Amino acid sequence: MTDDLTADMPLIRIRGLHRVFGEGAARAHVLRGIDLDIHAGEFVAIVGTSGSGKSTLMNILGLLDRPSAGSYHLAGKDVARLSRDARAGLRNRLFGFVFQQYNLIPTLTALENVELPASHAGAAREARRARAAALLRSLGLGHRLTARPLQMSGGQQQRVSIARALMNGGAVILADEPTGALDAESGRQVMRLLSDLAGRGHTVILITHDTDIAARAGRVIRVGEGRIAGDSGTRAAGPAVPVLPETTGSRSAFLHALREAARSALAAIGASPVRTALTLSGIVIGVASVVAMLAIGRGAQEEFVKRASAIGTNWVVVGSDQDTRMPRRPLTLDDAMALKGLPNVAGVMPGRWEQATVRAGAFSIDTDIIGTDRDFRGVHGWDVVRGSFFSEADERGGSPVLLLGSTVAGTLFPDGRDPTGEFVFVNMSPFLVGGVLESKGLSENGSDRDKVVAMPLRSLESRVYGPGELSVIVVALQDMARLDESNALLREAMIRRHGTEDFWLADAAGAFAAAEADRASQNLLLGAVATISIFVGGIGVMNIMFITVRERTREIGIRSATGAAMRDILVQFLTEATVLSALGGLAGLALAVGIGAVAALGLGMPVVFSVTVALGALAGATAMGAAFGLVPAIRAARLSPVEALASP
Repeated sequence: MTDDLTADMPLIRIRGLHRVFGEGAARAHVLRGIDLDIHAGEFVAIVGTSGSGKSTLMNILGLLDRPSAGSYHLAGKDVARLSRDARAGLRNRLFGFVFQQYNLIPTLTALENVELPASHAGAAREARRARAAALLRSLGLGHRLTARPLQMSGGQQQRVSIARALMNGGAVILADEPTGALDAESGRQVMRLLSDLAGRGHTVILITHDTDIAARAGRVIRVGEGRIAGDSGTRAAGPAVPVLPETTGSRSAFLHALREAARSALAAIGASPVRTALTLSGIVIGVASVVAMLAIGRGAQEEFVKRASAIGTNWVVVGSDQDTRMPRRPLTLDDAMALKGLPNVAGVMPGRWEQATVRAGAFSIDTDIIGTDRDFRGVHGWDVVRGSFFSEADERGGSPVLLLGSTVAGTLFPDGRDPTGEFVFVNMSPFLVGGVLESKGLSENGSDRDKVVAMPLRSLESRVYGPGELSVIVVALQDMARLDESNALLREAMIRRHGTEDFWLADAAGAFAAAEADRASQNLLLGAVATISIFVGGIGVMNIMFITVRERTREIGIRSATGAAMRDILVQFLTEATVLSALGGLAGLALAVGIGAVAALGLGMPVVFSVTVALGALAGATAMGAAFGLVPAIRAARLSPVEALASP
């Protein structure tokens, strides 16, 4: 803007203006060399029949469209050199539009519609709301602040449109057939308002086909076949040409724009709840599946660790390789005794597992029988809660004594009395109950560890089943940091005794590692399923956003006309996609909690939720939605304002 602007300089100067639409046979030459000056403060009516080019001229004057040729200077500045956002800034600060079809956003109240220009200008919410309310009251609509367009008459909607045009000052009012959709009385009221605005110094440019309406203006310009066909004359110089507002910088802070976009996004989403729910189904399922299944998996893992820890974590199991095709030697008590003298060995428990029926009076139970020695207590960390452990003499002599697991004791003695000192029958052999083992709960595979009976190995062999090979030898280590060294020594000792490797070794660390590997594989599978679900949900968000952009094309045009920059439109629809996805993620978390509750309370499964997993799933769903919403948002931002306004 130059510094030598005077009242003699036209506010608007157009020279040789042409506007051509289409190509080839569809080419339409609408404006054909328009020359026009309009001074600040004029009340100008541009009159012409339908198709004469008057609305196209108004769109160019209001910076909604660009000419195909010619020049347009606004307050001395060549607007052809302005960027699209700079033109939006001028529409926001300088122009106010009053349309024949009102062009109010149907989902917004009268107050919110009037606020739009100030919102795009970055005005504080409280200040712009107060100004919008004051404008509506001055136009007789103080009682309709919260009414939506469909709840108002045509005259009321047009007054809301005029209030919106004045929201940021409205130095130039562009009214396109403002009375065309109104009854006679409403039309007269609108014209009185426009005349009053002109009288207060606003530049009013009225587009109409009605010569009676045009006669209310101070100057009448007739347009025909794309040319100026008549002009009643240029009025004398009026108010000084306004200085154009700065349009080179950001008109509003990013956080303000984001906050406004989020508020609008929630309103738009709430307008179509069923469609929103269907769109979000993929994201909801994806987030719920990964969070709930990982919670169940983590619960199972922790339960495994808890149960495994109940029998100690410093053990190595030696077992006979039943699948080998080579001749093999059975595991024997001598093998167990030979391992006891190795370095780093804290204890060696021989174990022979069999099945037997145990009876006491009228009660019986089929259970596991373990033939072992006193190292059972130290190796497994499994002591008695009643009575006492069998002695070394019991082991040597094969005494008929045994220890009952808590489940077996409860089944055989349901009255809850201490079974110590009572006699029970194992198959047909009588045994004295020496005590009751402490409860260990379920094993890592879900079986009841307390459904067991322990007795000296020689007692099992001499009184119940006869001689036989050991099922396993469990070796307790003093220092698990020397596990590899100990495994090597155990393997060497067993090969030395058997002459070949006809056995296998397993240790607690390996069991934990295998369980962790299984859990990692499950997590990977669940992650893949969840990613696919969220990806499909993201595609759904993109599709619905494309539909939303198409359905709200006119709204985009209205926002552009009131000064929304490309960035504002982009942020608006991108925020909507992001909020949509975030809501889907939150719904997925809620569903995951519900699934976890059913699993824990209804099915008795261990469930451990991870805040990190939940936040990660929510962030992933939100990011996926934002990524898929970017293309529709860019398409919305690139829509031509004039074409968007023409959308049905």
